[in-house]
Amino acid sequence: MKKLFLILMSLPILLIGQNTYEIAILKYNGGGDWYANPTALPNLITFANENIGTNIKAAPATVEVGSSDIFNYPFLHMTGHGNVVFNASETENLRNYLLAGGFLHIDDNYGMDAFVRTEIKKIFPETELLELPTNHPIFHGKFKFPNGLPKVHEHDASPSQAFGIIIDGRLVCLYTFESDIGDGWEDAEVHNDSDFIRLKALQMGANILEYVFSN
Repeated sequence: MKKLFLILMSLPILLIGQNTYEIAILKYNGGGDWYANPTALPNLITFANENIGTNIKAAPATVEVGSSDIFNYPFLHMTGHGNVVFNASETENLRNYLLAGGFLHIDDNYGMDAFVRTEIKKIFPETELLELPTNHPIFHGKFKFPNGLPKVHEHDASPSQAFGIIIDGRLVCLYTFESDIGDGWEDAEVHNDSDFIRLKALQMGANILEYVFSN
């Protein structure tokens, strides 16, 4: 935990490009494809470094849920289409990480919703997963999203929603649902999304990183 606290104490400096940081993809068990969207996070990092002044290493790390190495990364990104399972020690490790100042972004790439909600409840049984209102600061950073989370892909014709776990006034876990925002971060030829859709996805992603590194 000490490593994470030291990182987080200097996070505001990141926004003026003084230090270099590394973020990570979260590898989990259960059979879900944690490795989905391989070009997403590198593209988001490039966009954020160029547009909000961050200085994040170009290639994200990969870290397992149960590893103490998660404390080396102020931001963890998790995605996939299927099953997610955290065992008892992994649940405790992730809880300690988030309470110590870490941040977890979970992006449902379609198909993981029922599983991930159960696992979030295991991490924070005392706290409800709440939908973030459109006036939440994460929608009003460098880029403005007055209507909330942008819609990237249609699946069930449902609106995109952003849910969160808030501890002592701080958003520690963001769960983006029915948006597929990570798909919008991928290389253009992967999903053939329009330039407009990809830009909105990347702008929202930059807002997420800005929130993490300034709160």
